[in-house]
Amino acid sequence: MESLAVWIEDVIKAFIASSPENSLRNQDEEKAWAEPLVGFAGGADPIFDFLKRDIGEFLWNPREIFLLSYPRSHVSPHRLTVISWILPQLDQTKADNRAAKRLPAERWLRSRKFGEDCNVKLAAHAVKILEERGYRAVAPSLLSPSWKWQTSHRYGFASNWSERHAAYAAGLGTFGLCDGLITKAGKAIRCGSVVADIGVAPSARTYQDHHAYCLFYTQGTCGKCIPRCPAGAISKLGHDKGKCMMFLYSTVSPHASAVYGFDSYGCGLCQTGVPCESAVPASDEG
Repeated sequence: MESLAVWIEDVIKAFIASSPENSLRNQDEEKAWAEPLVGFAGGADPIFDFLKRDIGEFLWNPREIFLLSYPRSHVSPHRLTVISWILPQLDQTKADNRAAKRLPAERWLRSRKFGEDCNVKLAAHAVKILEERGYRAVAPSLLSPSWKWQTSHRYGFASNWSERHAAYAAGLGTFGLCDGLITKAGKAIRCGSVVADIGVAPSARTYQDHHAYCLFYTQGTCGKCIPRCPAGAISKLGHDKGKCMMFLYSTVSPHASAVYGFDSYGCGLCQTGVPCESAVPASDEG
């Protein structure tokens, strides 16, 4: 009998493989995303309450967002599973952005706009399929009307639910100097997740340190994302979210609209042209 984990993974991968939503909406209708990575975290995993204490009380744990969507539910957090996925950028998109110096490539801008539209549709599809099988589900940041931006006293820009932290909890990756999530498919990715009333065994979290895959933190080397940032938002001290957001909204978004005719504020220069672009880097790549 097919396990629930395999069934869910197949649903997610099949959508990305066959749905017309997975498109850059360019002349050739190129795909936005390669085959996803999928992981699972338990709804009662202590890591979610740790993140809440570390980032801010506004950050939902899985039960809190589930109860916002199903307020009459008395579900135990032990019954909930966080289903997280990673959508890797295609090779050509990465190559185009790798060659960029100050402004992101058109394909990258398209992936941030139309690829993210696909990510939202994937979340809706996953929720629908789960509910058709009798499993209540919610997509916290991609579909919940309660999701919003917040301010963390420690980290600045934040939100009620972080897709990258959900992926970290599900064993899919750790954080780099630029705050991007480094996964087995690299850092040139997008994330999504669903919280469901379904029992799936958690994926192994093979790391102990949230910076385990970053050469700067583990080896004292690399730092190649620092000069890649056109906003000067990355330094040896980390990622200045304010500078980053200012550049995205004041420079990248107007550029995308004026040159390509659609709204997008993806940059991703720090996710390309670096050792962690497409894989977890080896220690000798610094």
